Amino acid sequence: MKPQVYMMRQDDPFKCTVAKLAKFRIAESVRFIRKGTIVLNPFSDTLLTRADAGIAEAVCAVDCSWERADDVAKHQRIFSAGIGRRLPAILAANPTNYAKLGKLSSAEALAGAMYILGEKQAAAEMMNKFKWGHTFLELNADLLEDYSDAQTEEEMKQAELAYFPNLK
Repeated sequence: MKPQVYMMRQDDPFKCTVAKLAKFRIAESVRFIRKGTIVLNPFSDTLLTRADAGIAEAVCAVDCSWERADDVAKHQRIFSAGIGRRLPAILAANPTNYAKLGKLSSAEALAGAMYILGEKQAAAEMMNKFKWGHTFLELNADLLEDYSDAQTEEEMKQAELAYFPNLK
C-alpha cells in the first residue's frame, strides 16, 4: 500500500506534518487522486477496514486546515476520483490536539490508515519522524490493533463502540 498526500497548502509549511513525510519520501505528494486510491475523508459514510487493502494500491490523506475542512469536502473534485473512507475514532497525540478524539494531524491520519490496512511497519516509520509520534502509537495501541483485526465495516463499528460507547 502506497501512502500518498494531497497537499492544499493551507497551513504553516513549517508545521505541516505530511510535508515532512513527503520530504523524507515516506509518502508521495500527488497533484491528483487516481480512481483506485483510498481517500481519507472525515465526512465519508463508509469506514476504512482492513479488507479495503484488497481494493486499492494507495491511500491518500488530503492535507488541509481544520477550519476549512467543510469547504474542502464540498469540492467534490478532490474526493470524487478516489474511494472515500472515514477513519474510525482515534485519539490525537500531536501537541496541539493531544488526546482529542478525531483531531488528528494529516500524518496521524495517514499512519492510522496504514496501520488499519495492515502496514504497521510503515505506520511506525511515519510516526518516527516526529518527537511525539511514538505517543500516537502508544496512546492508540490496543485501539489500532483491534481496528486492524476488523474485516468488515460492522466489526469496525463494534470495535469503535467498544472503546467509545458515547459515539452516535
